[in-house]
Amino acid sequence: MWIVKLALSRPYTFLVLALLVLILGPLMILRTPVDIFPSINIPVVSIIWRYSGLASEEMEGRMVSQFERAMTATVNDIEHIESQTLNGVAVVKVFFHAGTEIQTSLSQIVAISQTVINNFPPGASAPLILQYSASTVPILQLALSSTTLAEHELNDLGNSFIRTQLATVQGAVLPTPYGGKTRQIMVDIDPRLLQAKGLTPSSVVEALGRQNLILPTGTLKLGALEYDVALNGAPRSVQELNDLPIRTGPGGTIFIRDVAHVRDGFQPQINVVRRDGQRAVLLSILKYGNASTLDIVRRVKDELPRIRAGLPAELDIQTALDQSLFVRAAVDGVVHEAILAACLTALMILLFLGSWRSTLIITVSIPLSVLTSLALLSALGETINIMTLGGLALAVGILVDDATVAIENITRHLEQGKPLEQAILDGAGEIAVPTFVATLCICIVLVPMFLLTGTARFLFVPMAMAVVFAMLASYLFSRTLVPTLAKYLLRGHTDVHGHAAPPSAWGRLHARLEHGFDALRTGYRGLLAQALQARAGFSMLVVAICVGTAFLVPWIGRDFFPSVDAGQIKLHLRAKTGTRLEETARLCDLVENRIRELLPPSELEGILDNIGLPSSGTNLTYNNSGTVGPADADIVWRFDMLRDLP
Repeated sequence: MWIVKLALSRPYTFLVLALLVLILGPLMILRTPVDIFPSINIPVVSIIWRYSGLASEEMEGRMVSQFERAMTATVNDIEHIESQTLNGVAVVKVFFHAGTEIQTSLSQIVAISQTVINNFPPGASAPLILQYSASTVPILQLALSSTTLAEHELNDLGNSFIRTQLATVQGAVLPTPYGGKTRQIMVDIDPRLLQAKGLTPSSVVEALGRQNLILPTGTLKLGALEYDVALNGAPRSVQELNDLPIRTGPGGTIFIRDVAHVRDGFQPQINVVRRDGQRAVLLSILKYGNASTLDIVRRVKDELPRIRAGLPAELDIQTALDQSLFVRAAVDGVVHEAILAACLTALMILLFLGSWRSTLIITVSIPLSVLTSLALLSALGETINIMTLGGLALAVGILVDDATVAIENITRHLEQGKPLEQAILDGAGEIAVPTFVATLCICIVLVPMFLLTGTARFLFVPMAMAVVFAMLASYLFSRTLVPTLAKYLLRGHTDVHGHAAPPSAWGRLHARLEHGFDALRTGYRGLLAQALQARAGFSMLVVAICVGTAFLVPWIGRDFFPSVDAGQIKLHLRAKTGTRLEETARLCDLVENRIRELLPPSELEGILDNIGLPSSGTNLTYNNSGTVGPADADIVWRFDMLRDLP
């Protein structure tokens, strides 16, 4: 009661508080990251070992196994370890328990990796160590293609120009481009010429090592000036590398060009990307931490025009994947449903209360409670996502309970002829304990969610917090703002003699609705009386229905997330294990050609338009493991007509 008396004695204080929530709430929401799901903070560290030419069995036995055993003895809070070994490359993923001090664990991994490297085969180099979490996922993919530029030029432009300039975008992580050919100075040795000159490949390597040096020189002081001294210890062009001498003797000088050819080329290709039938490069932008997906994508797109200005005109940059479209659609859909639910709730209250003033007082508490909950979530570092917004959308109907009960009880006391303030005090006082207990019961139902572990905890705890904060805010507003608004808006409820005001047209409509509801209530009472008279039969009917529905459980699918139409078609193709990359590329060409025969571009575009999918092109990526498919799609389309391909 004391808070209701305070609200009636200091009405402007709580009106200003409501305005403050109305102003500061949207400001905090605009600064809150927006994503499709809450941040899943399961820390992961990836360690990549490289040893060119070493077989996968040797990588696993001589390097990965030793490294894993060493980590289990020196690194804290490891949840589990995963590793994948290929020829010359080994990837070790270390998963940590939630709440682990990842910086400490990262330093422990760095220390032990530098220790065990002494036990590895000679020539082993330090690993590449990457830190990320389950929320570090691709949110944008750029396909770089051209009809005139070579693959190694596409890769070089993506890696050395676009990637480096986009690295300044806050919250974005850019791994090396996928596809294309990595630019490298190559020395092509002719074995026959080398043997004729009495040389070995190591002779060429030694010649390059001796004469391609970067040496410190210093300065030269002459008179009043000091000059920088430069030595020509490193060739400045590829042609100069061809002119380096290998051996000088009585028969003359043998140059590198006599037994080999140095060219500006690329290292052996290990993966391929195709877009619309031509070779391309795929550049992925990943989200790191709690950064907003929408903000990262917007900043990247804002940077692209400036970056394009410094790139060749024949380079074509297209968006292959844009996660912000799904995030925006998901958030907008939930917000739309929440607004629709609020409007339907207000309409239902208006139909049953019959007073627009009472409806206005009750519905004011809905946006204020939602804004308060979102502001508190933002202050706690949470994001705006479909879980938090979905929780608020479900709670919209519950948020009006406290205010509805308060207004209904205040109206009942007004109809008894009591003065306005006395009716507010009596009505609010009678329901103070019941509404408080009801609010706590709803909040207690969500408490078990805070006891969840693993991924489920990161997904459902923010939803529970959103509902609890909104419920507590709703109860607070029903004790303060609702009595304050009732003090000003319900003054015309009764006349001075305590009789009800003459009914309006809406009042007469409300009276008809009340009459219909009374008839429904009378029918329900009769049905309830019959059920009480035949308790045994009715109980058996309910039990039979419950048991019957239990038999439907085996036909209900189980999944962590419901199926989502992501607007993409995904085709997986797997060749025989060990198939060369060139052969996999040939198979993919056959698949693309057959798809074009089965579905011409005009027919495919019509199909995609009919089912609501974009027809922007096809993106195929494949590597030397023999797999192919567009990255990050959710719909699998199986072409049974392609099974007859060799």
